[in-house]
Amino acid sequence: MAAIPFFSLLLLLFSLTLPSPSLATTRKLSALVEQQPLLKYHNGPLLKGNITVNLIWYGKFSSTQRSIIVDFVNSLSSVGKTPSPLVSSWWQTTGKYRGGLSSVIVGKLILDDKYSLGKALKTSQLTALASKGGYGKSNVVNVVLTSADVAVDGFCMSRCATHGSGRVKKSRFAYAWVGNSVSQCPGYCAWPFHQPMYGPQTPPLVAPNGDVGVDGMVINLATVLAGTVTNPFKNGYFQGPAEAPLEAVSACTGIFGKGAYPGYPGEVLVEKTTGASYNAVGVNGRKYLLPAMWDPRTSTCKTLV
Repeated sequence: MAAIPFFSLLLLLFSLTLPSPSLATTRKLSALVEQQPLLKYHNGPLLKGNITVNLIWYGKFSSTQRSIIVDFVNSLSSVGKTPSPLVSSWWQTTGKYRGGLSSVIVGKLILDDKYSLGKALKTSQLTALASKGGYGKSNVVNVVLTSADVAVDGFCMSRCATHGSGRVKKSRFAYAWVGNSVSQCPGYCAWPFHQPMYGPQTPPLVAPNGDVGVDGMVINLATVLAGTVTNPFKNGYFQGPAEAPLEAVSACTGIFGKGAYPGYPGEVLVEKTTGASYNAVGVNGRKYLLPAMWDPRTSTCKTLV
């Protein structure tokens, strides 16, 4: 998809692109006129019920970095005694789509810290890595997470994360990929925790877990997980062409709180002692900044704060 030229009246916003053949969700820096999205259901299967998310760590991640991601996934269906606003409240918006709410749990944790396929990956290799999480079960999502020193086709140029489907023999499985952009393009894939590559150079927000790269990964992981359950096989909920769709979260990219506009994430909560910005609380007291999600009942982009 060709980028729309920048104009002085338009500020920073993100859009979605898709490399064939897999469905991709990405935050792309381009200039778009703001308008309310309208996602339509295209009669395909959705992922509902009990969903297991298997995590494949490719490259070097510290135990702290892994725990930030694991806690986020575990928070999606945790209601406990965690103070609001809850991560699970954010996820509950997916329950307003056809088929109702899905429950998410963390499954396998697979470590590939020896870079078995090298440090420069093609899209086909992402699918191969994702298959390590297993297949044959309809309610499994295999997520590949690449470390900051791993290059991926299109990463930092047209995408920050991807979701799609793979097939092994007669088994089809859903997968996603998210890269750590901290040393390659934090202004592209970890905004608003880093100054944007283009547009007004407003001060970045303080990352809630103190890790610009991984906190940015959480935003992109949230985006592709919501897209996976509501449009897993290119015929679920989306707007626009199936090969370059706007989905549940990517239709609302760049919005984190009330009053958001291109280049400004909106009003969010601020932790008093650290100054960190967040809008959701998860298990183990974790704080996260989560993007707005399109609400099919109101046809608006819904934020937690």
